This record gives sequence, C-alpha cells and structure tokens, in this order.
Amino acid sequence: MAQSGPPPFDPNSPPLIEGFIHTPLHQEGFGDKFLRKSRENPLVPIGCLSTAGALTYGLICFQKGNGRQSQLMMRARILAQGFTIAAIMVGVVATAMKAQK
Repeated sequence: MAQSGPPPFDPNSPPLIEGFIHTPLHQEGFGDKFLRKSRENPLVPIGCLSTAGALTYGLICFQKGNGRQSQLMMRARILAQGFTIAAIMVGVVATAMKAQK
C-alpha cells in the first residue's frame, strides 16, 4: 500500500498551524485604534498635546517680539518632546513584557 502525500492546498480555508489560534479579521478604524492606544498608554497623547501647546505659545510669543518668553517655551517644547519619547519607550517595554507572559 503506497503512502499518499499531504492533502492539496485549499485556498478557501486557512492553514492549520500548531499553537496559532485563527481569529477573523476585524477592520478597526482610525478613531477606534486611536482610542484603544490612548487607553493603553495615556501619557503619549498628553505629551503630544503639551509639545504642540508649547510650540504654539512659543511661536505666538516670538511673533509678538517677546524673545525671552519664546526661548523659554522652546525649551519647554524640548522637555515635552523628551517626555513623549520616554512615554513611548515605557509603553513599548510594557507591551513587550505583557506579550512574554
């Protein structure tokens, strides 16, 4: 009796992979994804808003001729950007650690 080969590939059904659970595709819109990500790491949107606020206020001060306040706000913008990057990195590490468990 001859051994038969593997069954032919069926394009209508996904392949079975050991340890992988197939979930149907879910189309997530931009708003849904933004809200989900904001709930997962709320410090990133706060940092982005503070960066944009410091930049806007610094540009307004520069336009009005208040150079000292403008420089102060540009330094605040740099601090807010650093905070945002740190929040992103903390979120990445937390997500990686959650995935390992």
